[in-house]
Amino acid sequence: MPDTTARPARKAGTVPSGSDAAAGRGRGRRFAALVRREAPRTAIAVLGGLVLALAFPPYDLWPLSLVGVAALGLLTRGRTARQGAWTGFAFGLPFFFLLLKWLHVVGWDAVFGLALVQALYVALLGAGLARTSRLKYGPVWAACLWVTEEWARDRVPFGGFPWGRLAFANTGSPFTPLAALGGAPLVTFAVALSGSLLAAAAVALWRLRGKGRSVRAALPAVEAVGLAAAVSVSGLLVPVHTDADDRVDIAVVQGNVQKPGMDFLGRPMKILDNHATATEKLAADVKAGKAKKPDLVIWPENASDLDPFRYPQAYDRIEAAVKSIGVPVLVGALVDHPDKPGYVFNQGIVWDPVKGPGASYTKQHPVPFGEYVPFREQLSKVITRFQRVPRDFYPGAHTGVLAVGPARLGDVICFEVAYDEIVHDTVNAGARALVVQTNNATYGRTGQPEQQLAMSKLRAVEHGRAVVTAATSGISAVVAPDGTVTHKIPEFTQGVLRASLPLRDEKTVADRVGAVPEWVLAIVGLLSCVAAAVVGRRGRGKDEKGQQ
Repeated sequence: MPDTTARPARKAGTVPSGSDAAAGRGRGRRFAALVRREAPRTAIAVLGGLVLALAFPPYDLWPLSLVGVAALGLLTRGRTARQGAWTGFAFGLPFFFLLLKWLHVVGWDAVFGLALVQALYVALLGAGLARTSRLKYGPVWAACLWVTEEWARDRVPFGGFPWGRLAFANTGSPFTPLAALGGAPLVTFAVALSGSLLAAAAVALWRLRGKGRSVRAALPAVEAVGLAAAVSVSGLLVPVHTDADDRVDIAVVQGNVQKPGMDFLGRPMKILDNHATATEKLAADVKAGKAKKPDLVIWPENASDLDPFRYPQAYDRIEAAVKSIGVPVLVGALVDHPDKPGYVFNQGIVWDPVKGPGASYTKQHPVPFGEYVPFREQLSKVITRFQRVPRDFYPGAHTGVLAVGPARLGDVICFEVAYDEIVHDTVNAGARALVVQTNNATYGRTGQPEQQLAMSKLRAVEHGRAVVTAATSGISAVVAPDGTVTHKIPEFTQGVLRASLPLRDEKTVADRVGAVPEWVLAIVGLLSCVAAAVVGRRGRGKDEKGQQ
């Protein structure tokens, strides 16, 4: 039967449909060719990102951080900025996905979403590496660009997310002592420089194919490997001062939780009762002569799951436990904001057995989408999971230097240990040792507690201070000023950790210079990209003149 359906008349001047189809097929063929050409490099980039993730806890294969850096450098070498950006993205997405898989307790979409955002920074890094790979002294600029990438990622958006810094994979490597000179940024720079030098050595060896095996021809590769080795062991020349000016006997209480995951709180008062009971058991052991009485006791973040100033039963339970041990206790508690309904403080409170609650520290850097929801009204309509964060944490406005009994301790709460400036300011404000009150119960047995403990190890060396990690469910630990873990309680175990904590007043070079090394290295990284653009433009100009 003939088709009688009316067809619209073709407008004058339009390209015939056959030409449209041909153009579409042409674009399709070009895209397919592009995919085939880039597929091997992209696959290697994905593998390189996974290799870099294995350098971090809980795997702790730190030499792989050099391999990861070298891989990204080789894959972006001589490429255009656009090609380098794609390679960086293909490298960054699997890296962060594996590194942050502990977020799967919230949802695998959360893992992918955060990994995607973080990978965009690595895409920019890839573009920068591609542009600067043609410059002389390329490994230096590449190392600076790694610092630039971390500098940006540590700050934006919403105060940044520092997870995945090269320094945090090297908290027990020859690079670690460099933290005492320039903090985490200097460690990252040294790791990136060594990895980039290894990439340069690989390029030099590749160029020897089919050539004579003379010593002179192999000299560039030998020099690059030698420089990489020198940078790698340079940290061993940095003195790490650990002598204590004073000591204090501490007890860290890990009360444990009912179950891991999003619903770790269980019934009200349960977590508080766990910590109070463990403290009372310690008091009984002291009274019976089975244990030495500590000078102070440390409870973790959220040890009181109810506001003790609003709920008398919580106040009385803390009061009874503190009086039983008879020494000041640093209590982690959630406290309602007195003037802003719907807001809460995440605090460490010094609770004296005679005077009761006194000085406190409020967490300065709440975690976005975990402890507060940006654009709550709009996003909660789209992502109903945000309704599980019913109240926003209100940020504190000062550092956490607290007199807890005879010790002047610097309180840092949970994720704050990842942020350079918070820990730096706390030490410079007079902290003689650091306390990281944390609640990792949501992410128990996922690798996240190990990653956070690694940060405490780096901070110990960076600031020459002992670091106490007090966790509700683990890992509670004491880290000596040289970065070694001296005491530890496993995850999901109720226990009391007792230790003689060294107190120190001497400041490291990193304490004195602060963020200066990071800013200098980051700016040099940016300027290297500008220089590469100028050199490239001049090169194109000369080519055009030569053709004329």
